[in-house]
Amino acid sequence: MIKVAIITISDKGSKGLRQDKSGELLIKMVEEEGWIKTLYLIIPDEKVEIEQKLKEIADNNIADLILTTGGTGFAPRDVTPEATKNIIEKEVPGIPEKIRYATGKNTPMAYLSRGVCGIRKFTLIINFPGSTKAVKECFEAVKDLIPHGINILKSEITEH
Repeated sequence: MIKVAIITISDKGSKGLRQDKSGELLIKMVEEEGWIKTLYLIIPDEKVEIEQKLKEIADNNIADLILTTGGTGFAPRDVTPEATKNIIEKEVPGIPEKIRYATGKNTPMAYLSRGVCGIRKFTLIINFPGSTKAVKECFEAVKDLIPHGINILKSEITEH
């Protein structure tokens, strides 16, 4: 069973000024896969706060997988990739590569997303953009890879 934490990173969402449609969609898709949502948060685009939440979840084994949505673009306050890079112990470049390749077939703007992926302790962290369309496409692009990766992290698969 995969335990998933979902973090929406949005200044307006964290203040209640915008409905979090992307986070809500991620919860629905995660549950459709039979995975368990262990945590759902909406936090502002604050690098230190993002780092603290990612570390807290990974270091306390709250989730096997953290999916973030938002903060991956070019805007000055978009700092999710930088915060993620600051706390991961291993980068997993193939997942964002697959995401951009798959979603780039639908729109060339996908290549402007700066989302990253990495591992901290026994937790996989993946950054998704903030739109519902992007979240759906990104999740679909990698959902089949995630169980195998999590099983390796949990040492449930040791031979390749």
